[in-house]
Amino acid sequence: MADATLVRLGSIAEHRWGLVTTAQAEAAGVSRKQLSRMASAGAIERVAQGVYRMAGAPPQDHEALYATWLALGGATAPRTGAGVASIVAAGITAATVHDIGDFFLDGFDFMVPARKGTRLPGVRLRIRQLTRDEVIPVQGLPTLTVERTLADLVELGTDVSLVAGAVRDAVRADKLVAPDRFASYLDPIAAQRRSDGGSLANDLFDLAGVSPQGWDRD
Repeated sequence: MADATLVRLGSIAEHRWGLVTTAQAEAAGVSRKQLSRMASAGAIERVAQGVYRMAGAPPQDHEALYATWLALGGATAPRTGAGVASIVAAGITAATVHDIGDFFLDGFDFMVPARKGTRLPGVRLRIRQLTRDEVIPVQGLPTLTVERTLADLVELGTDVSLVAGAVRDAVRADKLVAPDRFASYLDPIAAQRRSDGGSLANDLFDLAGVSPQGWDRD
């Protein structure tokens, strides 16, 4: 019975960084009491509220982030009407996932399609209706695209020098692949400054000292 239980949990965890939630376990017929016994026996290890790592699964670089996304119900929440994941990494969290910029990650920032409460510490949930073009999976985690992430950082009022650093990293790593789309994301922000997204993007590229492929704005 114990071996069968481990197999059931393992089949779930192998798709999500070696992690499994209490809710996922219960849906697979594994009770909280069984999970507690397995944790005591060392077969699983608790890494966050309601989230366990299977024994033998190596810790991931962003395990705390992955565990938080799972604890929020990211693996089981239905997709939006636009076909987008319901919980998407955003802001500095997304930049960290993309490995661009030099940011201190002191919490986790996600976008959700509707109001959602949480008691998890250090978690920020922002309501935003996203399109498929704005989201990409990174190591299995739904995340704003690089272009949308950079625009989001600007919208949040992030220090412009830090945004420029993230832009520089993204361009040099060939991760900013749609500069025109990036400019379009900046349009609403630039409009508040009586400018346009192309001009704002150009200023950021100049500050970063880079010019992405396909960008020919003077």
